[in-house]
Amino acid sequence: MTLHADLYWSFRSPYSYLATRRYRALTESHDIDIALRPVYPLAIREPDFFERNHPNWLRYTLVDVMRLSQFLKIPMAPPRPDPIVQDMATRKIAEDQPYAYRLTRLGQAAARRGKGLAFADEVSQIIWGGTENWHEGDHLKDAAARASLDLAELDAETLAEPDALDAEIAANQEALEAAGHWGVPTLVFEGEPFFGQDRIDVAIWRLKQKGLEER
Repeated sequence: MTLHADLYWSFRSPYSYLATRRYRALTESHDIDIALRPVYPLAIREPDFFERNHPNWLRYTLVDVMRLSQFLKIPMAPPRPDPIVQDMATRKIAEDQPYAYRLTRLGQAAARRGKGLAFADEVSQIIWGGTENWHEGDHLKDAAARASLDLAELDAETLAEPDALDAEIAANQEALEAAGHWGVPTLVFEGEPFFGQDRIDVAIWRLKQKGLEER
């Protein structure tokens, strides 16, 4: 019997990026469906988060994600541009956020089609994998195509239904918090949250307890 889980995820989260291909690979090797449920980055949900957090938080995170990428053998480079427009010196978040809104709505549109996880995996690879100016040219179009999606169709939907998509994204955030967490990436299976890319093995252990089988 196919198992079902939800993955709460953000395009700005490097930890989400480090988790995505492993969760996608799990769906290919085992009988489980993982539905992507994108949420807006923390910088949009809590714009003052970075300013009020400890100064070492951001510095440590940058060190940690690069170390983890080497450990996991997953290519990683600072995104160019960052999905969130932010003054890294002051940590202040800009009011205008042209990338994060588009990306998250595109992710929700892909999720509507049951291809959210594949879309998130392909797009996060160009954002975090070293592609310069990933938002220009055919980078996003080609990433969508690798997920068997049409970027023009997705973009048209985000322009035609921004409020509906935002309502679905807000519902994702509410569901994440109802499940007992607030951050990403978080896999939720049968109401139990597994937060962080470092809890994937524990999540798989639980899934196997519940009957997860190889395809």
